[in-house]
Amino acid sequence: MKNHSWKVVIVVGIVLTGLTAAHAAERSSAAIAVQEFKFAPSVLTVRVGTTVTWTNHDEETHTITSATGAFASAGLGHEDGFSQTFTRPGRYEYFCALHPHMKATVIVR
Repeated sequence: MKNHSWKVVIVVGIVLTGLTAAHAAERSSAAIAVQEFKFAPSVLTVRVGTTVTWTNHDEETHTITSATGAFASAGLGHEDGFSQTFTRPGRYEYFCALHPHMKATVIVR
């Protein structure tokens, strides 16, 4: 019986380690400030599973709008936020639909 018990401990340890890594990926987050009619940072690189939150610090309303239609926020007032979880690798270009000169990119690896 003792011979099998160490195998159970190893298997349980492997399963728990996998769950911990999965939960860490789920909790991954990053922030982008919308301020002075700019997105900061203008290029953000994150891992798959990361939730990015934009917060509008301007008095003007802004949107977060994917160039490909992958995601879009409603108009964000002062200190409003919008979050998007990126589940696939890629380059996600976005802009403010109300101020199209405001452009930025999220790179997901």
